[in-house]
Amino acid sequence: MTSTPDQPVAARSTTTVPQAAVMALLGPADVNLRLLEELLVADVHVRGNEVTLTGAPADVAFAERALSELVAMAGGGALAPETVRRTVSMLTEGSGASPAEVLSLDILSRRGKTVRPKTLNQKHYVDAIDTHTIVFGIGPAGTGKTYLAMAKAVQALQAKQVTKIILTRPAVEAGERLGFLPGTLHDKIDPYLRPLHDALNDMMDPEAAAKLTQAGTIEVAPLAYMRGRTLNNAFIILDEAQNTTAEQMKMFLTRLGFGSKIVVTGDVTQVDLPGGATSGLRVVRGILEGIDDVHFSTLTSSDVVRHRLVGEIVDAYARHDDAEQARRDSARIAPVEHRAQRGVRR
Repeated sequence: MTSTPDQPVAARSTTTVPQAAVMALLGPADVNLRLLEELLVADVHVRGNEVTLTGAPADVAFAERALSELVAMAGGGALAPETVRRTVSMLTEGSGASPAEVLSLDILSRRGKTVRPKTLNQKHYVDAIDTHTIVFGIGPAGTGKTYLAMAKAVQALQAKQVTKIILTRPAVEAGERLGFLPGTLHDKIDPYLRPLHDALNDMMDPEAAAKLTQAGTIEVAPLAYMRGRTLNNAFIILDEAQNTTAEQMKMFLTRLGFGSKIVVTGDVTQVDLPGGATSGLRVVRGILEGIDDVHFSTLTSSDVVRHRLVGEIVDAYARHDDAEQARRDSARIAPVEHRAQRGVRR
């Protein structure tokens, strides 16, 4: 049949999925199939272990790529709907990277739970930790900055690449006041460090983590405790680095010893420093960028791996901040223009 300009040529493609991968690909109650039908422009039809795609040639070609990547991952076990969503998203971005390679990179496995990057930027971040001595992971909440760094630290300890893990945070209050809480100094500081303990217990058996902490192999301490030390053969993570001053950041980075690795994580949009002090994380890029073996990884709202709403909240606040900044800039410019106009009239 000859097509007309009003009747575009339709393409059709059929892929035979290995029988062992069909259930993983489709998901429980065909949840992944329904998601593919929602995300892809091409029509998707499954019969037995054959998947037929129909639609415009470009849409079918894109769907074929997505299906190929998903089948490759389905061979390793069940696919979560979030994996399907991220696969289509990565292909849509057109980065050229293979979602199957990115989303199948295991860092740690414990009790059936595997820690792995879930976005291309997260994989770049993990790769940078492997290849650089100092890495900065900068991005909004929920992008896995600290969690992935913690996984790499435990992996390095288990592989005997380091002899110690040091986890630290600046003890800066986020609008709350903990100074009046009862207890010792350790009791007052512990709430600041609790997120690091929680992430560590996710990576290791809590009993093993407690023993290693008691032995000094794992140290969780406020940033102030780092002053005056030289840290050799250690994997060191500075979390919530946006709450360091420029002087504290310099102090911390110069603790680096032989055989050590530093990962600094933070979100420059959530600075809690008192008195409008300048965040060390905001200025450090301009100071260190270009130095060999120092890498800056930037994550965005598209890398958020918490609830879907977290990414949307991050974007909404960014739009609000941009609008507020534009309003302030406009308010500063208006009086200047007014004075200039008065001068011209005179």
